[in-house]
This record gives sequence, C-alpha cells and structure tokens, in this order.
Amino acid sequence: MFQSRKSGILLHLSSIPSPFGIGDFGGNAYRFIDKLVSAKQTLWQILPLCPVDGSGSPYQSTSAFAGEPLFIGLDLLVEEGLLLEREVEQAGEAPFARTDYAAARRIKLPLLQKAFRKFNENIIPSDYYDFLEKNNYWLEDYALFMAIKAHFIEIRRENQEGLSEFLEQAKDFLSEEKGVAYFFAACWCSFPTDLRGRKPEALLAWAEALKSEIEWEYFLQYLFHKEWHALKSYANENEIQIIGDTPIFVSYDSADVWANQKAFQLNSLGFPTVVAGVPPDYFCEKGQLWGNPLYQWKYHEKTGYAWWICRIRKALEDVDILRIDHFRGFESYWEVPFHGEDARCGQWAKGPGRKLFRKLEKELGELPVIAEDLGMITQEVHKLREKTGFPGMRVLHFAFGDDTNHPYLPHSYDKNTVVYTGTHDNNTTIGWYENATEKEKDHFRRYMNVTGEAPNWSLIRLAFSSPAEMAIIPLQDVLGLGEDYRMNMPGTVGGNWSFAFQWDMWNEGSIEGLKYLSTLFGRNEDERKIGQHPTICD
Repeated sequence: MFQSRKSGILLHLSSIPSPFGIGDFGGNAYRFIDKLVSAKQTLWQILPLCPVDGSGSPYQSTSAFAGEPLFIGLDLLVEEGLLLEREVEQAGEAPFARTDYAAARRIKLPLLQKAFRKFNENIIPSDYYDFLEKNNYWLEDYALFMAIKAHFIEIRRENQEGLSEFLEQAKDFLSEEKGVAYFFAACWCSFPTDLRGRKPEALLAWAEALKSEIEWEYFLQYLFHKEWHALKSYANENEIQIIGDTPIFVSYDSADVWANQKAFQLNSLGFPTVVAGVPPDYFCEKGQLWGNPLYQWKYHEKTGYAWWICRIRKALEDVDILRIDHFRGFESYWEVPFHGEDARCGQWAKGPGRKLFRKLEKELGELPVIAEDLGMITQEVHKLREKTGFPGMRVLHFAFGDDTNHPYLPHSYDKNTVVYTGTHDNNTTIGWYENATEKEKDHFRRYMNVTGEAPNWSLIRLAFSSPAEMAIIPLQDVLGLGEDYRMNMPGTVGGNWSFAFQWDMWNEGSIEGLKYLSTLFGRNEDERKIGQHPTICD
C-alpha cells in the first residue's frame, strides 16, 4: 500500500515542552517538526487527539470526533488578537517536567474564556460559520452533550438532587457504589429520563437553555481544528506525514454513545450489557477490562455503516495515515459481561470482518491505514488484514527469547509492515533491556552482534534496516531515556500519559544518528555520501 521506505518518531502532542502544563499546537510543536526535518524523518505518529478522560487517557474520550481543547496554543491566540501577549506570558510557569492536566486546565481555561469573550465582541470570521456547517453532523450533539454534563456536574457539587431516583432505576444493573459514581460524574445514563432517551422536545429545550455553553464548545472546537490543520499543513509542507490513531471502541460516557444508542449493545435504561476488553496476555495476567460498550454490528450493517464512514472520513481529514487500534476486534472481539469482575470471564464474539472495510473503501477510496494487529492474533485475523491490504505492526521488544523464527524478528517480515522498537504501551527500550531476562538479552546481543551497551540505538538500527516499509521510533528511545519516562502501563490507572521531554535532552548526536541510519537504509532521499558513523550509534 505504501510505496517508499520511510521512518519517523512516535510522540504525542501532550509530551512537547510547555510552560502551560501540556504540549500544544503552539511554537514548540513547530520547533519539533523542524527537529524532524533536520533528522531527515518523514513521519510523525501521535496518539488520538480527542478529549482525554480524568486520568489523561485519549482512549476513553467523550467524543471520537472532537479535539482536546487543552491542545489549543495560547501564543497563537495572541497572533489572532484574542489574547494579549502579557496575559500569556504571566500565565506561563517554569517548563513542566511532566504533563500535568490539572495545571493545564487551571492555567489555560481562564485564558480561553477571555479569548471567547473577545471573539464574541468582534465580527465573527466567515471560516467559523464554515466550520460549524461542515462539522454539524457531530458537533451539535457533542456540544449539547458537554454543556449538559457541565450543568449537572455543577448542580451535583451542591446537592444530590435526583440521586435516589437514579439509584432506584439503576439498582438491577449497577452496584450502589458504581451508581453513585456514575451519577456524580454526570454520566449520560444519569440524565433525566427525557434527556437520556433524547426526546426531541427535551433536546430543543436544553439547547435553548444552555445556548451560551454550547457556543463555548463550538468556539473551542473551532480553535482546535484551525490550529491543528495549520500545524499539519506546516508538517506536510516540510514533507512530513502525520500518522494518527483511532481506537476501535469509544467510551460509554461519550456523545457518540448518547447520540447513537441503537448502535451499541445497551439495555432499556441505556446501560451496557457487555463491554470490551482483552483476555490475559503479556501485559496483564487477568486480561484488561476496558469497559467500553460493544457495537451492535447488525445495526451498523443495516445503516450501511454510516457512523463508521463519518468517523473514518473525519479522521482522514485530520491526519495523513491512520493507525486503527485493536484491529483484531473487527474479526473477533473479547466480550465481557457488564458485571464481570475482570476480563477473564469474557468470550470471543464475531466482528463485521471484511464487509465494513469494503463499504469504507467504496465510500472513501483506498484507505491509508495501519492495522494494529498485536496480541492474540489468529489466522482469521491475518487473513482479514491481508484482504484489506493494510500493513500490520511488529514490535521489537516482543521479538527476543525462545523462538529464533519469531514473527517480530526482522528476518520474518514482509514489506507491508510497520516496525516499532516499542509503542506507547511499552517500556522504553532502555527500561525494557534492563528488565529483560538473561535469555532475552543473550538473544538480543547475538542477533545483532552487539555488546548491549546502547540497546536503544541497536534496536533503532535494526528497525531501520528491516524490510518494513515504515519504521517508527518512540522519542524516548532516540533520547536514550529509561523506564521512568514510559508513556503508559497497560492495566493501570494512575501515573500514565504524563511523559514530557525537555529540549536539553536532545543533542546533535541524536539528530545525526537518525539522519545517518535513515540515509544508510534508504528511508530518506538524502543523496549525500555516507560519512563517519556518529558516536551515538556505536
């Protein structure tokens, strides 16, 4: 599907240095692209850009279509005349060592509200109305959903109005503890009955009552998409493609589920009957209980997969290449009863298979998609991926140990592959090697004929030299960072999604090492003579 050998870096927006608690679309993101250019890299892979949950995870979002407002660059709003330079300078703090979502909200939201007031005082630009019209198919439901949630969260801080009614309705489906948690999180299942069931008269009444709050959500999404597409254009102008990420499942407490209840396996009160997860694996001996509601695939087929067409079309407007997370779920997915204590009580259920992708290709043309086919992969999943033509993924951290013909070892690859040293769910390569078994370390050293003194650069070289058409390296491995800098520990809640790098972590050797290896192994068009091997790669 992809015709030339490429390489690039995996780094989420949130990890870019910032004085505001979180990386964003401002000047430092442009500086990062300049770093990629100087290192002769042509791919930048990010995590989902959608709104994060309370822990900072972009994989449990309130929307599959919206963007996280905290990524809006305040310095860019100065250029727009919506903020004063001194306001932004005074709000900034010393560069954060870690991404801090609470601090980002504390710093950014008051300034975004100031910008909103200034925006409404001036003549509204025409591209704002163009944005609303183009995105109305998802934006109207999302903005209303967020406004209603904010309304009930505020009310429930003050009192427990409606709690007893909600618990009575939910008693057969939720424990009291879980029911209270849903209620105070203003989950849509705890909305008043007419809102929960989306009665037209209720939707109209609430849309009128919360008009200013809805316009606030419109404003945030307008800024997000305007700034993101400007940044993406800058990357594309510098011959860098953006690889985005789409989770297969969506969060239960999302505008997607609330607005499309027939598309999910829910009961009469709107609670899930079954939820998503994965069986026990490398990451977790009890499996992972994700809790996402599962799709009602017969409904999707009946509607011509309309929701999926909208979702993938929107994603491919925002990025150049799309990694679809948990691709194996389209063939079979792990279905866990809603009341299950952990994922071990689940079972496999059939997904839509090739029918979905045939419909997407018919509507959208050839799909520039990477299939995340990690984990327990059957022959049926392999066949599905081969029929779609999507490249699969290989992770070098999983390659070493007992099997000398392990499918993740590069001598087993075909070209239609994307190779990673590790992903956002893995340890850093330094951390992985330090924690590897002696058998894994021995296999690693013998396979590459190295001493193990710089395992990160050994694996980067192995990835770049492989037959895979794309090689993606987490920035932590380029910078030689240890396990304290990993992005996520699957199966855990606290302490994740907070990795941030600092500019002084970069050095010329890192840039030259990437440039040298990508040139040596045909992953850029640099025709200069191959020079002295940089010390960093020794």
